[in-house]
Amino acid sequence: MRLNEKLDKLKALFVEMEQALIAYSGGVDSTLVAKIAYDVLGEKALAVTAMSPSLLPEELEDAKIQAATMGIRHELVETKEMENPNYTLNPVNRCYFCKSELHDTLKPLAKKLGYPFVVDGVNADDLQDYRPGIQAAKERGAISPLAEVGVSKLEVRQLSQELGLPWWDKPAQPCLSSRFPYGEEITVAKLQRVGRAEIYLRKLGWQNLRVRSHGETARIELAAEDIKDFVANTDLSVLVSAFQELGFMFVTLDLEGYRSGKLNQVLHKQPV
Repeated sequence: MRLNEKLDKLKALFVEMEQALIAYSGGVDSTLVAKIAYDVLGEKALAVTAMSPSLLPEELEDAKIQAATMGIRHELVETKEMENPNYTLNPVNRCYFCKSELHDTLKPLAKKLGYPFVVDGVNADDLQDYRPGIQAAKERGAISPLAEVGVSKLEVRQLSQELGLPWWDKPAQPCLSSRFPYGEEITVAKLQRVGRAEIYLRKLGWQNLRVRSHGETARIELAAEDIKDFVANTDLSVLVSAFQELGFMFVTLDLEGYRSGKLNQVLHKQPV
């Protein structure tokens, strides 16, 4: 199916809905969904962003700015996943409890405000990875137009660019809890530490990256093609000092490079 045909199908879905509340994180996926919803529904589309320690203040500000630029109505709600040990103990299905909390918050809000549908930004590629949060959203009736129409991550960026969204190439920024290997307890302090470390690297000019937290060790993942330049052009002693000030004791560089969902590889490892 051609890209313009997929866009037409997305628009048709919102025409059928008539009103929709969008679970809007400010990431490129949910922003595209919010843009299309607003273009079709106008004031009958509402973007709602969940505030929690796993969302950096800078990301929240980006979400606000993007919503204002698009013109869509935007509201904030607070979620309390950090109060749930099923989430903070970081089991392999941690995302299930995060999305459960999100949609258990959004669904009654949508009903209260008169919105019959809650829509998220899950795309077709997301269905190929281990994403227990998708199941939690489905159980609560959330609709995923991008996945339904078969829009991939690359096509999300292509459509965003065609629609004139200046953040079409914004790096993916999933929940900060995804920076911790399963089984490592998540705390607000740890979330803030890893988030600040990533901001530090972005201010140095590196965008496609992750800082994974392994106890007191920070493991930096960069795009494989950036590793050589990073080592050659970064004052590593200054970087290590900066990370230690944030609370890490050790700082390492992943020689394989950044790969989305890398921490999920332990789920597929065969026992010896």
